Amino acid sequence: MKTGGFVFIVGGARSGKSSHALSLASAHEASEKVFIATAQAFDAEMSVRIEAHRLERGDNWKTIEEPLEVARIVESLGAGKVIVIDCLTLWLSNLIHSEKDDAKIKEEIAALAKAFCDSPSAVIGVSNEVGLGLVPENALARRFRDLSGLMNQMMASNAAEAWFIASGLPLKLK
Repeated sequence: MKTGGFVFIVGGARSGKSSHALSLASAHEASEKVFIATAQAFDAEMSVRIEAHRLERGDNWKTIEEPLEVARIVESLGAGKVIVIDCLTLWLSNLIHSEKDDAKIKEEIAALAKAFCDSPSAVIGVSNEVGLGLVPENALARRFRDLSGLMNQMMASNAAEAWFIASGLPLKLK
């Protein structure tokens, strides 16, 4: 992975997306590794998951927990780093639950893609592919699926590299 540039990784739940992102980042030449976590712990089980992920990364990572203002954080980090954002679908869910309308969410997705592409550091964005299953039965789930698909398309089209992960196996899309 080169000094700058945006890499997008997408796949199903527990597919190996995060492991692939961390592997790419660990092989990067940057001395500073930054992990932007978008998850929020609303219960004990999620707190345990977040701590397990933190331990998996190890001590050589700076972790920033930010559920909403990811673009601002990426813009503030400057050059010479490798930045992993995990995960974009949780970020999108946070936006939806903050009661933003679809037009505002689409603006924020575009701003995030721009921040990733404009960053002087290497950026790796991780997202879930949620559109391979059944059509959800309720309006909120369909809205989330539709916005996720739009976000993933926008991220993939703007990325220098895009990967699809299935069963722990990476498939390079571009």
